[in-house]
Amino acid sequence: MTAMSAGRAHFAQLSGDEFRARLREALDLYVTAMGYPAGTAEQRAPMWLTHALREGWRCIGAFADDGRLLGVAYGYQGRPGQWWHEQVRRGLVDGGVDAAEWLADYFELTEIHVHPENQARGIGEELLRRVLDGLPYRHVLLSTPEGPSRAWRLYRRTGFVDVLRHYHFAGDPRPFAILGRALPLG
Repeated sequence: MTAMSAGRAHFAQLSGDEFRARLREALDLYVTAMGYPAGTAEQRAPMWLTHALREGWRCIGAFADDGRLLGVAYGYQGRPGQWWHEQVRRGLVDGGVDAAEWLADYFELTEIHVHPENQARGIGEELLRRVLDGLPYRHVLLSTPEGPSRAWRLYRRTGFVDVLRHYHFAGDPRPFAILGRALPLG
């Protein structure tokens, strides 16, 4: 882990081993930031561990001076056969969007979360910039629940556009937006 400071947080790229060692802390942060029920962490743990094995996986953590995790962002190369890729491809095709344009060469920004006590301090944007910095892909794609939020303001401020709106992933009743943009972030 190589740390660099920015404001009140220190940022570091995490190796797979470092991520696994902090998995419980990262999942607790995720559950708190998203307002999910406590059991969500146990459901997500195997998936997050699997994600860390995917090609192009990259993770950035934001840390307090005392080492506490304030935020986390990770993603990997999106590919056919992955659950999210197939769900989004189906939605794009059904919505009349050119799926090949967006899904040919992209980084899936899978998770980006900042503890609520530390939001609105630039940590999320710094996580976003660092996790996307220097990536070799044409695009970055993400999904986010519909509705106004700090995350939406961050994505709009950094140039993300609508790819697909009001999409329902299998097994989740909430509507989501798929947002994307060309890389590099700049």
